[in-house]
Amino acid sequence: MKKKTVSILLAASMLAAMLAGCGGSGDSGKKDAAAGNQENAADDVADDADDTDTEDSADAADDGEEVTLTVLAGQSTTDAGIEDMIDEALAEKYPNITLEWECVDWGNDFQPKMQQYLQSGLPDIMIGKAQDVATYQALGVLGEIDGAYVDRGLDAAKENVTVDGKTYGLVYNALYQGVYYNRALFEENNWDIPKTQEDLQKIIDDCNAKGITPFASHMVDTWSIGNVTMQFMMNDVFNKTPDWGDKFRNGEVSFADSEEMKTAYNYNKLICDNTFPETFSTEQTDCDAKMVAGEAAMKVSGSWSIQNFLDIDESFDFGIFPFPNQTGDSKLIFEPNITVMTSAETEHQDAINKVLDVLTGDQELAVEIYDYTKTASMLKDVTPTFDNPSQTDIDAYAADGNIVDVTLGNNQLVWGGFQEENAKDVAAWLQGQESFEDALAASDGRVDASN
Repeated sequence: MKKKTVSILLAASMLAAMLAGCGGSGDSGKKDAAAGNQENAADDVADDADDTDTEDSADAADDGEEVTLTVLAGQSTTDAGIEDMIDEALAEKYPNITLEWECVDWGNDFQPKMQQYLQSGLPDIMIGKAQDVATYQALGVLGEIDGAYVDRGLDAAKENVTVDGKTYGLVYNALYQGVYYNRALFEENNWDIPKTQEDLQKIIDDCNAKGITPFASHMVDTWSIGNVTMQFMMNDVFNKTPDWGDKFRNGEVSFADSEEMKTAYNYNKLICDNTFPETFSTEQTDCDAKMVAGEAAMKVSGSWSIQNFLDIDESFDFGIFPFPNQTGDSKLIFEPNITVMTSAETEHQDAINKVLDVLTGDQELAVEIYDYTKTASMLKDVTPTFDNPSQTDIDAYAADGNIVDVTLGNNQLVWGGFQEENAKDVAAWLQGQESFEDALAASDGRVDASN
């Protein structure tokens, strides 16, 4: 799932950070051409990794010799600028190690870049999301993460990045996804937190009767459509049929024939019919500003919106609840976000371990990153200090066991080439450019790209 567009208040500083810390993304390449060569390239990289001798480089790092590590960072917009924080902390403890950053948008550019690097050799370090581990570990190109650093993380951080007892990704933080709501509006109008679609419809009807826009939405960003569609699928499809994606590839189910998938897609229309008329030209920053100003009661989103909410008004009071499904048993969605992976063929494993040491061992750095990105910690004994008004809701759902890891769905129906493309068809359908049946058929036609 992808996030885009930070607040105007941060734009200047983030641009400066990107220019200072990150190389240009360059030509993202042709997805289809890169994908066509991916399997052979991955085999070559995996074979070469078996023959790599890292002793000389490890000794060099130990001796204080200058070492430069290449880093491909697929960033959510909450992340832009954390590379400077990492550089500063690394320079303080290991001044001989330099990170050469290439920062790209995770949703649009990370997968094409990885496909290019599969042919030419991976960077030493890659930063993506937990769902990326399943994709690239299967190709044999990722290195195992040393247990000393894995053990500094929460047990939940290992669940979806461990294969056959070996961990291939270091999950650093997490996002929560659901429906953010304006507490003041809910209290003023005596709206209870909805658990069913009927409950939600009552709030929508009351909003419309009182001139309040029910949902803040920025459908100009197809990534947002893709993100919320997976939220809908998690609670109406995957929570009921955990292996739906595998059944899809086996020809046992389809989007066109699944009432649950049709329902998940149709929730987009429910939002489209009850949001700003200009939703297909409204950017996220403007959308979030309308939410904070009380022009909308709810927004289906994720933790990346918190950064905007609090930058616009640090006193804005908001909560979060799961988008209600058809059976009234939705769970709040949890997404492992920043995930560090390493190349199996790196010549600088010792230097990489020192970077992992800083990331997992420097609590001051961790808190700085969590407070800046407004995200949840996945490290033991590290707690963000920023004020998150929705934390009480998160804690309540967690205590009741009503949280689900979206990696289940993302691993079965991957973002790059599948979810992102489906979202474009959903947008076309909502704008009357194609039929609902055409959008479903297009999803079925991408079955080979789904995994």
